[in-house]
Amino acid sequence: MLYPPSSCFRKPERLAYNARMEKDRPSSVLFLVAVTKLLKAALLVAVAAGAHKLLHHDAEEVIRHWAHAVRVGPASHWLDAAIARVTGMSDRRLEVISIATLLYAALFATEGVGLLLRQRWAEYLTVVSTSLLLPLEVYELVRRWHVSKVHVSNVVVLVLNLLIVAYLAWRLWKTDKRARRRG
Repeated sequence: MLYPPSSCFRKPERLAYNARMEKDRPSSVLFLVAVTKLLKAALLVAVAAGAHKLLHHDAEEVIRHWAHAVRVGPASHWLDAAIARVTGMSDRRLEVISIATLLYAALFATEGVGLLLRQRWAEYLTVVSTSLLLPLEVYELVRRWHVSKVHVSNVVVLVLNLLIVAYLAWRLWKTDKRARRRG
């Protein structure tokens, strides 16, 4: 004997509630993108604080102190490169780097919080801001490729940003299409 599906016995308001819950269910991908943006924001705030800390101090001494605190050996190539790069900077340049990094962190934080709150404007903001930076990332990758200094992290960041833009653009297109059908 064939039985009708259990949905036949549900009340219409229950069906509407289930459809609304399906639509309102948070996306785990969106959550991961939001958390990634917030982690980037926190990292950039730390970088900005570090750049600010170098102002009016002996940069080499401060960097060696930080390196010792995180257990980087005094003969490290990374440490020598960081000292060489930072010691030649003026205080004005360090201020500009600190402010620019804080502004970039604010953008990431705004995107992350907006995406966590599932705000549509945050999806648009993330697509636009990430898309605008993709050509710069590709340029850097190509430039380093010719010098044979391509790092895996550069490729991973580029691919992740491409995936984020593609996912959010698809999500926006899908919801816009659904809204056009209803309206």
